[in-house]
Amino acid sequence: MPATPSTATRPTACLVLADGSIFYGHGFGATGETVAELVFNTAMTGYQEIMTDPSYAGQIVTFTFPHVGNVGITDEDDEAGLPVAAGMVVKWDPTEPSNWRATGDLVSWMERRGRIGIGGVDTRRLTRAIRQQGAPHVALAHDPEGKFDLEALLKKARGWPGLVGLDLAKEVSCTQSYRWDEQRWAWPEGYTRREGPGLKVVAIDYGAKRNILRCLASSGCDVTVLPATATAEDVLALNPDGVFLSNGPGDPAATGVYAVPMIQGVLKADLPLFGICLGHQMLALALGARTIKMNHGHHGANHPVKDLTTGKVEITSMNHGFAVDSQTLPAGVMETHVSLFDGSNCGIAMTDRPVFSVQYHPEASPGPQDSYYLFDRFAAAMRARRAA
Repeated sequence: MPATPSTATRPTACLVLADGSIFYGHGFGATGETVAELVFNTAMTGYQEIMTDPSYAGQIVTFTFPHVGNVGITDEDDEAGLPVAAGMVVKWDPTEPSNWRATGDLVSWMERRGRIGIGGVDTRRLTRAIRQQGAPHVALAHDPEGKFDLEALLKKARGWPGLVGLDLAKEVSCTQSYRWDEQRWAWPEGYTRREGPGLKVVAIDYGAKRNILRCLASSGCDVTVLPATATAEDVLALNPDGVFLSNGPGDPAATGVYAVPMIQGVLKADLPLFGICLGHQMLALALGARTIKMNHGHHGANHPVKDLTTGKVEITSMNHGFAVDSQTLPAGVMETHVSLFDGSNCGIAMTDRPVFSVQYHPEASPGPQDSYYLFDRFAAAMRARRAA
């Protein structure tokens, strides 16, 4: 194991991988230690949205884009009430904000929210290691004095159980139901409220991003959000026009223990149903397919996905470490989208009813807006059911 650097050059943060590799750098944000799975994200902006995306629970994010901090922080861009990602790894130390919407800086925001960051890291080397060896378990420490117990950190990294078999949806889900009417941000008004009657949608919160709920509202939906543990009876008691299954963290098989029976109950009611990310995986499990852990997952805002029903290629935002095994899809369920990076499944649909889901994030935030049409497709399916 490498020796601790001398006092004169001693860094203030270190990242210890379970294989014994150590990356030193400059700490920022909160002090202390955290243990998690390490992933990389290739998005060129949106670091605040990424850090507050509940799907990143149990993960530390390496940003491959070097300019982090430049657009500052604004509470409007939080995707959840608190940061959910366990930590941040960047090439260059965060810069001061230079953006008209900024109300604060990244370093202070990280400190207030209890999240550890490390700058000055060779993120290209780290990203190559993740791609080649898979997402490693790591310990991240920040000490202004530069004092680290490397043996203890290595032991923690190796002892962390990982995400397989771990249900994290309960930890990031809401604890009681609530209504949502805020719509997508638009110039010059910013966020606006939807008014008047709308399509009644029940959204199951496995770790829902706020911009997903905004997209539903912008598509004419009157949204009621229920906790991840809601039952089919809870959902159907609200007499919805359709049901939405949100994104979220952890192992889908673990969350499926309670989510799958709920979804199967809703399917019996023959309602339009739309799922994203973990919600996509939950739907696949409920229909009889299986999910698998990926080597390093998909995390970024530049992922090409092909719609097999139209031949169209969309550039999408992704964040997932598990995937649906398309080889296990049952009769009556077709694969609708595939990743052009690795051929993995990115979408399914039932052949005889308006039930569909995608692995990627059509709401973006951050990312391209190629896939907003999926929310309109969901709304159209509900209107058609009303008219029938």
